[in-house]
Amino acid sequence: MSSFSLQVRDKELDLSSPLIMGVLNATPDSFSDGGQFDSTDAALGRIGLMVSQGASIIDIGGESTRPGSDPVTEQEEMDRVLPVLEKAIPRFSDTLFSIDTTKYAVADEALALGTHIVNDISGLQREPRFAELCAKRNAGYILMHSQGNPKTMQDDPAYDDVIVDIKSFFEQQVALANKSGLETIILDPGIGFGKTQQHNITILQNIGRFLDLGYPLLVGASRKSMIGKILNDRRVDDRLTGTIAVHYHAMMKGAKIIRVHDVKEAKDSILVYNALTDGR
Repeated sequence: MSSFSLQVRDKELDLSSPLIMGVLNATPDSFSDGGQFDSTDAALGRIGLMVSQGASIIDIGGESTRPGSDPVTEQEEMDRVLPVLEKAIPRFSDTLFSIDTTKYAVADEALALGTHIVNDISGLQREPRFAELCAKRNAGYILMHSQGNPKTMQDDPAYDDVIVDIKSFFEQQVALANKSGLETIILDPGIGFGKTQQHNITILQNIGRFLDLGYPLLVGASRKSMIGKILNDRRVDDRLTGTIAVHYHAMMKGAKIIRVHDVKEAKDSILVYNALTDGR
């Protein structure tokens, strides 16, 4: 399969140049923008802005996955995301939409509304039926690596070799997905999800080692605590430059999708990247 183009439901995702996934948290408690877009009108306004600034994919989540966060009920999550998707998908018909969830019913309902991709932070660990669901709907699937759950994942993360362990996880879970007929897969090493600061840095230094698995790579480091620590405990809303630097490095190493809060600045970095590398 080509890593430069994916057929995702009725749309083709052209990955010949890196693309932007814009983050929309329809939650009151996400680490960066919690409470800002938890009404449908506010969410739609934010989506419109991100699309106008260059986001190709909008990733909508209704449950915070920040370290230490508590889970929400299935119904509460659906109440947060489905009204947004119902209005946003037809309004922004040229844009791909992703549902950030680990719950089968939420993903099923979102796909029924026309959502294109399921973004699963558990990588089929919590809900292996996602593989069959996405295959049946011809939807894309983001297979992310995480260790533990958001409530406890940063308590004491440990690996024998973080790159080898994540690569082995990807191989195992991709095989599981393929058994259900799912081929449209994007891999995300899960920066900050059950990783120490050194784990995160090692992953980013070696991100190109995942390319030989044959699937596009997504990196989402936007405003994360890893960047704050590098910048001497910089606060969340002052990590933009660090975010751009980390994502640019990831693109240079082969990442094809960057998941960001700050779309305009990310788009600028991709335009510079393309000019300097001919989009390679």
